[in-house]
Amino acid sequence: MNYYSTNSKSIKASFREAAIQGQAPDKGLYFPESIPQLPNGFIASIDSLSKEELSYLVMKPYIGDSISDTDLRTIVSETVSFPFPLVPITNTISTIELFHGPTLAFKDVGARFMSRCLGHFVKDRNKEITVLVATSGDTGGAVAHGFYNVEGVKVVILYPSGKVSRTQEVQLTTLGNNITAIEVDGTFDDCQQMVKHAFMDEELKKALFLTSANSINVARWLPQQLYYFFAYQQWQKEEVPPVVCVPSGNFGNICAGLLAYCSGLPVKHFIAACNANDTVPQFLQSGRYEAKPSVATLSNAMDVGDPSNFIRIMELFRHEVPALKNILSSDSITDEETKAAIRDVFEQFHYVLDPHGAVGYLALQRYLQANLGSKGFFLETAHPVKFYDAIEPVIGQPIDVPDAIASLLQKQKKSIKLKPENDELKALLLERSLHPQA
Repeated sequence: MNYYSTNSKSIKASFREAAIQGQAPDKGLYFPESIPQLPNGFIASIDSLSKEELSYLVMKPYIGDSISDTDLRTIVSETVSFPFPLVPITNTISTIELFHGPTLAFKDVGARFMSRCLGHFVKDRNKEITVLVATSGDTGGAVAHGFYNVEGVKVVILYPSGKVSRTQEVQLTTLGNNITAIEVDGTFDDCQQMVKHAFMDEELKKALFLTSANSINVARWLPQQLYYFFAYQQWQKEEVPPVVCVPSGNFGNICAGLLAYCSGLPVKHFIAACNANDTVPQFLQSGRYEAKPSVATLSNAMDVGDPSNFIRIMELFRHEVPALKNILSSDSITDEETKAAIRDVFEQFHYVLDPHGAVGYLALQRYLQANLGSKGFFLETAHPVKFYDAIEPVIGQPIDVPDAIASLLQKQKKSIKLKPENDELKALLLERSLHPQA
């Protein structure tokens, strides 16, 4: 399998090259040359497959010969070594819980897969790789823990000061060692812009071997398909294909789901559930894509005004908007509506939603009310304890804190504060390349 740049099909790379480079040299995103189709009988026998075997069969065509079969089986087994339960909430709405991994967020899947791939690839290299990543919330913790103590890899994480939850912050700032957290006095869009600028800086490219761990990297993006298959394994007893609702920020997650659909996974419809950052809902309504400055919301990991991965969705549907709208719709949910959904679901069904899951629940509920006879599930992307300060006042009681989080909350934060200026980040990266312990 080769990958081309979304800006130029003449720029091509193997999976190994695309994973190490992160972003194509022309600033495009890598995209597979062809969409693998599921083998005959795969869906009919899906309930007989283990998570590990299913993961290997789905990922193998995308990896090609970049990783041996034996090593790939080990990588996917370590990636999916925790539960992905599909939990019913109402007669027509279920949720797949993606928060049972080490950092209690769906991004554990992509981060674990990518960290193991890069660790595999750098074994034979004599130059250290620097993973540079921007986070609006959960990516930072998942990447930090996925790459912690991986030999030959340093990680630098940029996050917007005061715009991630306390739990998210301690997960990405308390490890140290090969993990550096940079607290930017700005928004996630500022962080993302600084990262993109660093990748294009010629002096940095000569001094460092940079790659990205955001969902722009194929090794982070592609394995997110897997939990859609895990959900369908548990769904397939239903008489109709599911409507799938995905809380969406940078749109890598729902793009992976759409990729799974295009390869043969049965899905009736996808909903991109957005908060007040409504760039995509407005595009699907007007046909005009207009990036906007991001605004802060309760569902902070979705606070993205210019989602990087939407170009991949357009590429998947050959930039044919009518074809895309046949399978995808999008809804925008306010903070007040998010709080009401958290309160109502807790009071009626005794289930605690995190703010992102609440956005997904409400968008799915609205769709099903307008399309009677359908059933569906939404993605619960993070454990509610990560947003306890927002949820507890709504439900009127404390959320149980897992032991892993309780111990982190006692640790001291380690971060470097920067202004949202490209030159400041560049100077810091160059300083650390010359003095690794700085």
